[in-house]
Amino acid sequence: YRDDADAVEVFGLTAPLTPAAVLVALIERSAGMTVLLTRRTESLSSHGGQISFPGGRVEQDDGAPLRTALREAEEEVGLAPARVEILGRLANYVVGTGYRITPVVGFVDPAQRFVRDEREVAEIFEVPLDIVMARENYHREHMRIKNIDRSYYVLPYGDYRIWGATASILANLRDTLSD
Repeated sequence: YRDDADAVEVFGLTAPLTPAAVLVALIERSAGMTVLLTRRTESLSSHGGQISFPGGRVEQDDGAPLRTALREAEEEVGLAPARVEILGRLANYVVGTGYRITPVVGFVDPAQRFVRDEREVAEIFEVPLDIVMARENYHREHMRIKNIDRSYYVLPYGDYRIWGATASILANLRDTLSD
């Protein structure tokens, strides 16, 4: 993916991409750095039960992906924007459902207490950054979606199956930090 035109060609999308943003929240714990993730509630109409970052669609009042990521993190897990030190962002990631996701990376105050929005978030958990950084922890799987063969990353962690856009963004974080 280099630009929206590539995404249209690769995914066969006909409508303009919908901008979205997620917060890749890094937390320094006594045992080491972790990455904050959520498991979406099963009742959600899209991606129910899947592992994701706090985030969502850019709304008109947001003005920028950074504001979207912070707003969504506050709504979904009760993370106060003042408790996040923004480090930067990773490359945009486009999904076949037509979203262009901007991953915003930031350190989160380890004293922050998380409170999940029970309508959207079934669970809040953290993955050790050491797990994310180990290339051998990832593998590729394949699926046929809308008559197109797709390949995607999977990062198993305990009982969690982190896959698709979330695993790809974690792999991008890994590669960026490795550089």
